[in-house]
Amino acid sequence: MNFKVDFTTRWADFDANIHMRHTAYNDYCAEARMRYFNKFGITIQDFAKEKVGPILFEENTKFLKEIHMGEDISVNLKVLGLSEKGERWKIQHEVFNAKGKISAIITVYGAWLDLVQRKLTAPPIKFQEAFSGAERTEDFEEISLKK
Repeated sequence: MNFKVDFTTRWADFDANIHMRHTAYNDYCAEARMRYFNKFGITIQDFAKEKVGPILFEENTKFLKEIHMGEDISVNLKVLGLSEKGERWKIQHEVFNAKGKISAIITVYGAWLDLVQRKLTAPPIKFQEAFSGAERTEDFEEISLKK
């Protein structure tokens, strides 16, 4: 399933060089992830109810083209890696400028955290199903939890 979110950028997203500040890219990708969960009926209230939340270990951004002040963007979501029960995951976002050209590629490596025990955990089935139906990258790999 393809997933893409269109965003109207804000004045606060830009810096003195009149292009989008580096952290704004990551903010839009985080918003795209939350909207992806919402598409599957998973809300912030569900995280609290299930006492499970997503955490990030790593976030990498590769900048390719500037996004200029006032330019709208779109952000997609693809799964780059996933463990068998969805405990750990890697997501790739592509950020597109108003002309549809890739401006940045952001990859995040994360897992699910038990919010009571403060330990990594397998997510509820509903959360697993959200990732299992996601579009995968061409270089998708299963994440092994074996040491």
